[in-house]
Amino acid sequence: MSDAGTHATDGADEAPPGPLERLLLVQQHDTEADQLRHRLNALPERARLDAKMAEIAALEHQVAGLAERRGAIGRDLKRLEDEVAVVEARRAETDAKLYGGAVNAARELQALQDELASLKRRQTSLEDDELELMEAAEPLDADLGRLAAEQAAADEEATGLSAALAEAEVSVAGALERALAARAASVEGIDADLLAEYERLRHELGGIAVARLVGTSCGGCHLTLSAVEVDHIRKTPAGAMVHCEECGRILVH
Repeated sequence: MSDAGTHATDGADEAPPGPLERLLLVQQHDTEADQLRHRLNALPERARLDAKMAEIAALEHQVAGLAERRGAIGRDLKRLEDEVAVVEARRAETDAKLYGGAVNAARELQALQDELASLKRRQTSLEDDELELMEAAEPLDADLGRLAAEQAAADEEATGLSAALAEAEVSVAGALERALAARAASVEGIDADLLAEYERLRHELGGIAVARLVGTSCGGCHLTLSAVEVDHIRKTPAGAMVHCEECGRILVH
């Protein structure tokens, strides 16, 4: 009976936190939110995905350069093939004239033979050029095939990294949403002027506007305060606002 009565009395005597203590809680939620925002912007999954996308871009650049060279060879081959087809048609036509029986004069027959020999040399030269181009195309085709395989692998890795990044973003964004909801609840009832001072100092002092006096040191800047200043702070009523003489933050004691 007596123990229960004592506990009830202790609970009744426990005073609600003052505005500065509540401001410390707001600071805690704001700090957590700042850390989560930084974490969201600096996720290692994003860095890995960015690196993979840069790798893919480099591969695409290599492929574009090789494809341009391979395309030029392909165009030259098509031109040579067309020329060979023209020469073959002329050879067939000349051959038909030479052996068709319509031409009997020795001079004309000799001219046809000379033309056939010239067309054959021309065809041989064109075919040699074709072979040279095909040989030049072989290593390019091999490189393009290798790069295509590398691109496919990199694309698959990028897909996995994108999924991992999305999962990490959802996790951190959820934590940030909860921190902001807790922050919104913690500011209810705090005086508007006090909140305005807090926000001003947060903006000016890198996000930390209020800190606890820890021994003789400011919990914000971690500098030791003078004995006179510490004595002054300790004699100040708990609800009164005092500032650190070193950094200007609100001090809670």
